[in-house]
Amino acid sequence: MNFRHEINGEKLVIAIAQDFKTNKVLMTAYMNKEAFEKTLKTKKAHYWSTSRKKVWMKGETSGNIQKVREMYVDCDRDAVLLKVEQKGGACHTGHYSCFYRKIDMNNMKMKSVEKQLFDPKEVYGGTKNENSA
Repeated sequence: MNFRHEINGEKLVIAIAQDFKTNKVLMTAYMNKEAFEKTLKTKKAHYWSTSRKKVWMKGETSGNIQKVREMYVDCDRDAVLLKVEQKGGACHTGHYSCFYRKIDMNNMKMKSVEKQLFDPKEVYGGTKNENSA
């Protein structure tokens, strides 16, 4: 892997999580070398939190884990695509996907196109949550 993106001194790759069965894009995040290696070893998605400056396993707080079925690397080797089995919602807002808002290209307005699966306050408490990047 080519960990070429750098945030706060941490070398990172972009990670995209996609539903293994439906191909729906669930979320994007960053991985450092440790998160990448933990993902390979455990077959559960691990990411780098840019705000908390630490590796975290998706679902460690919520239970909404991502079991990694396949991994792909882009042509520049600086982005990873994870094909995952998603348990529960992938988004910290309580939605299945972080891409739950659609922009109407005619009137340039945004609307939610997906129902919330869980209340983030009940799962994470307060405003902090596991997916804070």
